[in-house]
Amino acid sequence: MSRVQLALNVPDIDEAVDFYSKLFAAEPAKRRSGYANFAIADPPLKLVLFEKADADTRLNHLGVEVMSTDEVSAHQVRLTSEGLAPVDESGTCCFAKQDKVCFVGAAAASEIYTVLEDSETFGQSSAHVDDRGESACCASSSESVTSCC
Repeated sequence: MSRVQLALNVPDIDEAVDFYSKLFAAEPAKRRSGYANFAIADPPLKLVLFEKADADTRLNHLGVEVMSTDEVSAHQVRLTSEGLAPVDESGTCCFAKQDKVCFVGAAAASEIYTVLEDSETFGQSSAHVDDRGESACCASSSESVTSCC
């Protein structure tokens, strides 16, 4: 089973978690300082929240969570043949070890990934950059979590 991922920048993580917990009648699957994610069964959705009050936009990135590394690899081949230039961004991001590819989409940075295991750390900044020269995948600082694609 695959599910769409929607990652949002929110001004107040506690307020956002409270709202989305009520909206989806679910508690976060993972909660860390400045970060939360919900694994919603119906509709199939991975909702990721990054606390970033000064964000220019509320959309952080889009993604598709798949069930295996083989699926990530197949999508990487397909996206490459379509000219979308996916970048392998496998590693630790969003408090999880992942196999994934990132690419710049029409509206936002995008990713296709699978979670291999949980991690106690957010992860490393990415070498992938968007058209403004900013990291579009796994950008973080010691002060706050800002993005993970």
